[in-house]
Amino acid sequence: MDGNLLLSVFIFLAAACILVPISKLSGLGSVIGYLIAGVIIGPHVLGAINDPETILHFSEFGVVMMLFLIGLELKPRQLWNMRMRLMGLGGLQVALTTLLVTGAAYYLGRPLGEAIVIGMALSLSSTAISLQIMQDRRMMGETVGQSGFSVLLFQDVIVIVMIAALPFLALSSGLSSETVGTHGGESYKPEGIWLAASIISVFAGMIAVGRLFLRPIFRIIAKSKVRETFTAMALLLVIGAALLMEWLGLSAALGAFIAGVVLADSEYRHQLERDIEPFKALLLGLFFISVGMSLNFITLGEQPIIIAAIVVGLLCLKFVVIYLIGAVFMLVQSSRILFAALLCQAGEFGFVLFQFAAQEGALSSEMGEILTAVIAITMALTPLIILFYDKILSPKFATQSLTGEPPQNDHNPVLILGFGRVGQLAGRLLQTQNIGTTIIDNDGDHIEFLKQFGHRVYYGDASDVDLLRTAGASEAKVIVVAMDDRDKVTKAVYEIKEHFPDAKIIARARNRTHLFDLLAEDVDFAERETARASLAMGRKALTYLGFSEEKAMTLSDKFLEMDFKLAMEAFEHRADIDALISRAKRGQELLKETLSGDALYTAKTDEIEKDM
Repeated sequence: MDGNLLLSVFIFLAAACILVPISKLSGLGSVIGYLIAGVIIGPHVLGAINDPETILHFSEFGVVMMLFLIGLELKPRQLWNMRMRLMGLGGLQVALTTLLVTGAAYYLGRPLGEAIVIGMALSLSSTAISLQIMQDRRMMGETVGQSGFSVLLFQDVIVIVMIAALPFLALSSGLSSETVGTHGGESYKPEGIWLAASIISVFAGMIAVGRLFLRPIFRIIAKSKVRETFTAMALLLVIGAALLMEWLGLSAALGAFIAGVVLADSEYRHQLERDIEPFKALLLGLFFISVGMSLNFITLGEQPIIIAAIVVGLLCLKFVVIYLIGAVFMLVQSSRILFAALLCQAGEFGFVLFQFAAQEGALSSEMGEILTAVIAITMALTPLIILFYDKILSPKFATQSLTGEPPQNDHNPVLILGFGRVGQLAGRLLQTQNIGTTIIDNDGDHIEFLKQFGHRVYYGDASDVDLLRTAGASEAKVIVVAMDDRDKVTKAVYEIKEHFPDAKIIARARNRTHLFDLLAEDVDFAERETARASLAMGRKALTYLGFSEEKAMTLSDKFLEMDFKLAMEAFEHRADIDALISRAKRGQELLKETLSGDALYTAKTDEIEKDM
């Protein structure tokens, strides 16, 4: 069927539309449906499409888009806060797995250089499959999801180092480098110290361009109200970042991720997500289909025992390593099992690493074919491993809270969604007055921790309408939305307002921008999470500087009152950045004028006289 693009597209879509829903309804998940579709239409079964390699390279752009969207969710400060997980979980997993796999390959007679290449490539997990599963299961806000993402992100970064090391490993592989092509006619690529300088310059340039130029450009496009131009700009950004990384010889997914992080603080983040999401979903499906197509049944038929042994050995080894690392980082047992099940496969960057290794003469073609089959099989087995976890391991090992002690209607007047540092304080205050609260959180490890202090917390997704109804949202007088995720808070407020309009909604706002989002949803009351704590510190600073406790309290209360009024005024102009800047400057001047000593004293005296 080569040469007819429309027919190829038709075959892809037909296979996906038939097999993916069947797989999803049968409980196997969408990923395995795509993989089965790829196997069936691929060159080794029906032969409907005979060039899986070309399709695989094209479809890897789905992984690039997924990393861009994940980058949009991670602000630079959040990334910095993840540094311990990145270096601890990710670094430990890659180092241990590489060491053990390298040792096994060397013991089995492979040259040292080739053994190291095999160890590095097989230490990587599948970003595409693991993240897709985590997002489908809504795990990204949980401890196990954040831990898994940290490992995957570290792996995507360390691929750069692995690729850079391949020429040196080729020297000790003892293999012929005949497969290494000449570079004549290729475009110039920096090497050595120029490569390091180019990497630093490109990353710094991406950050500078994102901060200084992209936002004004997006603002102009938004004012033009031409929706397709915004979509085109989003795609241009992702493709441009990918091309830059390709020029440097780095991972295109890493460039897209950095571009996403740069724009994470942008007011256009949500629009970018909406525009890119359909392309990401389609290309990821294409990626999984092409992985299924790449399974070479001739190689499997020639050496089935060897390939099966490597697959089983690799899955078991990585499962044990990741499980033990989870224990070191204090994950509860059920979370450790899920953590290991998610990441025990080999990954798509292994294909890239083997391709580069073969070009450099660091890996034999025969071993490359075997290991490519191993990677594809372990990726295809991952949804089945997760299904096995859900059906067999989870009921046996998971704690009552983590498996989702089903929320029940305790007929309490208050429902608290999210029981972290904010939700706990609100709940404890209500409990001092013997007011019953039903508490829901979505972090099983945190629930297990809270159980030690006598808190009964149900496990669940706060934006799940059916779960909220079961927990008694229809009867609740007040629902406190206090999760530590602004998007989840906004979504939960929307669902509650839609389905439980009689309940008063009190929501936790991350910052002023999030406050605007909540006000747009007509929330009954929203409070910025750090507002009163910050004012308490400012109040105490005033007393240390000689202000009386009474005056410091008056200043603090008046400031909070005026700041909220200014925020409400700014809310009306939230779409106009120039008006917001102007009002912010005027608001600061107004606060200073109003809270100056004489003005505040006069206002306070007038209030006392009115009361008399």
